[in-house]
Amino acid sequence: MKIGILTSGGDVPGLNACIKAIVSGATNNDWTTVGIKRGWKGLFDYNPDGDPRQNETLSRPLQLSELRGIENMGGTILHTSRFNPVQIAAEFLPPFLKGKATPSSFKEGHFDLTGHILKVLDHMKIDVLIAIGGDGSLRFASHLSKQGFPTISIPKTMDNDVNGTDYCIGFSTCVTRCVDSINKIKSTAASHERIAIIELFGRHSGEPALLSGHIAAADRVLIPEVPIDINHFNELIIKDHKDNSENYAIAVVAEGVTLKEGQNIYQGKKDQYGNDKLGGIGDILYQELRNNHHMSVLTQPLAYLLRSGEPDALDKLVALSFGTMAIQMIEKKIYGKMTAIKDGNYTVSDSDCVLIPQQNLIVSNLYDAENYRPDIKNILGRPMYL
Repeated sequence: MKIGILTSGGDVPGLNACIKAIVSGATNNDWTTVGIKRGWKGLFDYNPDGDPRQNETLSRPLQLSELRGIENMGGTILHTSRFNPVQIAAEFLPPFLKGKATPSSFKEGHFDLTGHILKVLDHMKIDVLIAIGGDGSLRFASHLSKQGFPTISIPKTMDNDVNGTDYCIGFSTCVTRCVDSINKIKSTAASHERIAIIELFGRHSGEPALLSGHIAAADRVLIPEVPIDINHFNELIIKDHKDNSENYAIAVVAEGVTLKEGQNIYQGKKDQYGNDKLGGIGDILYQELRNNHHMSVLTQPLAYLLRSGEPDALDKLVALSFGTMAIQMIEKKIYGKMTAIKDGNYTVSDSDCVLIPQQNLIVSNLYDAENYRPDIKNILGRPMYL
């Protein structure tokens, strides 16, 4: 048995622990493991008819004896990328795929490289592929499964928004780091009697911002699920500043927050695949409060600090457990599934659960949309992370 492992999408703490658990379990079964570099892009760049030496740079054999201590390391030893093989623009096709790619049914004017990926997996003699990723990355894993290739999905994302599981690798460390950073920034805000605008990751999910703001007792929390009226927000946060005997206030803002007119805020930059990069809502709020209301304000984007470094104990435990589960699933020939936690128990979900729109219960259960702050209406029966 030869198992392929890849990590795709944004890095989070816990990926290396998961990789090690898979390699450890495979070793106990006398199976071999190969790590595919840069996620789906590693398979995309692989040319079965090309130079073997070039192809060797796109993967690495994984020996347990060489992985000592990686469970304590942040990032991923396999590297990663944000890459969707079913919608590739013509400009990103390598020369060996020019004129051979299938038009994409997912995005007009793009190409679907599923056939190429399957050919590569066959050429590498991989029997089972374990994909560790967020909902976008795992959609392609589900797609491969529907083509008949044995796959197992493992969910990871700081946003904790993969459908089919209550918990994703990386979420606990993200929240812990957010809370720590918010509490540290409070001391500066209080010392200078300022309003602090703290911007976090969160493209579509407000869960990290909401829970971090709740735990750190932020005055206001802005989430993507609720478009904001800037004037109303200004009134609230200025009142918070005034009512605080220490003359400071804290607002936690997710990068994906939209204005009440419905538009997102972008950095004016695009990534290498032409997607607009979110970010900048913190600066807009800063300018509004400073220029129009003459308040003393500081703004701090936390950004990549939240996804770098060693995983906390919970993320390490879940990552090790998900990796072990994947091996146990292979032993039982259970494919086309995703490791998951539901109602506090480890379980499996169908891998195509990521194709179903996520039911978002944040606003109805956890948030006061009028006053832009956490409001935990009911805890009984909710998951540990609410």
